Amino acid sequence: MAGVSGEPKIRAIIADDEDLSRRLIREYLSGEPDFEIVAEAGNGFDTVKAVAEHRPDLLFLDIQMPKLDGFEVLELIGAEIAVVFVTAFDQYAMRAFDAAAVDYLLKPFDIERFRAALDRVRRASARVAPAAVAALKQAAHAPGQYAPRIVVKDGARVHIVPVSQIDYIEAQDDYVALHSGGKAYLKQQTISGMEASLDPSLFVRVHRSFIVNLERVAKIEPYTKDSRLAILSGGSQVPVSRAGYMRLKELMDSI
Repeated sequence: MAGVSGEPKIRAIIADDEDLSRRLIREYLSGEPDFEIVAEAGNGFDTVKAVAEHRPDLLFLDIQMPKLDGFEVLELIGAEIAVVFVTAFDQYAMRAFDAAAVDYLLKPFDIERFRAALDRVRRASARVAPAAVAALKQAAHAPGQYAPRIVVKDGARVHIVPVSQIDYIEAQDDYVALHSGGKAYLKQQTISGMEASLDPSLFVRVHRSFIVNLERVAKIEPYTKDSRLAILSGGSQVPVSRAGYMRLKELMDSI
């Protein structure tokens, strides 16, 4: 990626479900000789496909898009791309974008603001750190709001797992396994990060390596002197530590 004459152009994808917004970015970029548009997309799924196919340097990314939103797209494409958010989110969410060291264009924006974003891209300063994606997604929602689904990339496939259908979550090194309906979906995320993204009134960290859906817990049985087993409605058994049992019992008693 470079911006000096004679060097390769900065290859960009525009991802926005509004044709007018895509057209405006296209028009503004036409006056920038060191940029070229390699693809456009109108929804989240097409954006992920376009990024995989074209491997751009830069992504203009709308947050509110059909099929997958901008945060879900970020989770799936990795962090080797400079990202400029194009969004109508309010100033509360903008603090999250600033903290993640990315740039954003708040709709409606003019050409001066657009050029300022391009300057940041030329300095390669508008990148999203991998660890910041989950925090960014959480911070951009109002307190008490939790995502209703989790996206998981499995090779070229994308699975959308409704949070309400998760039975339990298990830590596996730098990944978590989401167990749902007899299937396991592996996602690169720490269990602490996953715990922070879930409604604490429904999902309980019962062990350093396990989170359970409270609605799936059928009974709790003794296991060792200091631990127990949570028996889930589907028959799965999840270890429960002493501290986890106290948290679980407190929540179950409050129902």
